[in-house]
Amino acid sequence: MPELPDITVYVEALETRVRDAVLAQVRLGSPFVLRTVDPPIAAAAGRPVAGVRRLGKRVVLELDGGLFLAIHLMIAGRLHWKPAGAKLPGKIGLAALDFATGTLVLTEAGSKRRAAIHLVQGAAGLAGLDRGGVEPLEVDEAAFRAALVAENHTLKRALTDPRIFSGIGNAYSDEILHRARLSPVRLTQAMAAAEIGRLFEATRLMLVEWTDRLRREAGDGFPQHVTAFRDGFAVHGRFGKPCPVCGAPVQRIAYADNETNYCAPCQTAGRLLADRALSRLLKADWPRTLEELEQLKSRHGA
Repeated sequence: MPELPDITVYVEALETRVRDAVLAQVRLGSPFVLRTVDPPIAAAAGRPVAGVRRLGKRVVLELDGGLFLAIHLMIAGRLHWKPAGAKLPGKIGLAALDFATGTLVLTEAGSKRRAAIHLVQGAAGLAGLDRGGVEPLEVDEAAFRAALVAENHTLKRALTDPRIFSGIGNAYSDEILHRARLSPVRLTQAMAAAEIGRLFEATRLMLVEWTDRLRREAGDGFPQHVTAFRDGFAVHGRFGKPCPVCGAPVQRIAYADNETNYCAPCQTAGRLLADRALSRLLKADWPRTLEELEQLKSRHGA
């Protein structure tokens, strides 16, 4: 899922292409991508774009007359800038926003249709799409701490909960926790002040570092190859590969459609975190350390 750095670079690329341009029409390749009916999507046609912004993980086009068109890419949605009047591509094309300067195309890979477009009226309508999390790059450490410890969650959940922090998802939470040398299952209300300080600094550093890196990659072009799995990541999507800090194999916890990647020596004092499915299967045989894991693999010829 595109997160704060990816969405920021999308917004900046669109700002240079559509600000003050008139949105001629919105073409829908799938009626299910549109999640609002009032105002009707036809009301967006003929309105200049007053600005482009990020709201959580949404790209928002502010249209003249107080309308806001918000696009949520979810997991597999992506944006593409094409020549004006470009056709929607086959099964993956969900919508096209036509301007005289070009066409913004929304696609979504896979069979599940989760990406969404909302057209809302006024600041109150836009506020209804805001999950309420604090902006991690706009708050000081005290406000960051207050949001973090308001409820007692694991760090992984707290970082990815849009009601707590805005714009952070599965990929960058893994990278932040690795940089901060903190376990993804550490409980927020059990953290020491020094740990919260490390998390605050790591969050800011990782988000700024990757936003700058993606800006450089895009240059003057429109962002391409937006992905949750990047070569420069330390742990996310790198299960079994060596940690760039200590060389130990990256571990993972898989659940539903997501997974948590971490380095045991760097983040959990060498302890392996229990994968729900495997730990229930292995029970007492679940390895607690990397050494025990290697012994288990050798016994089973892995």
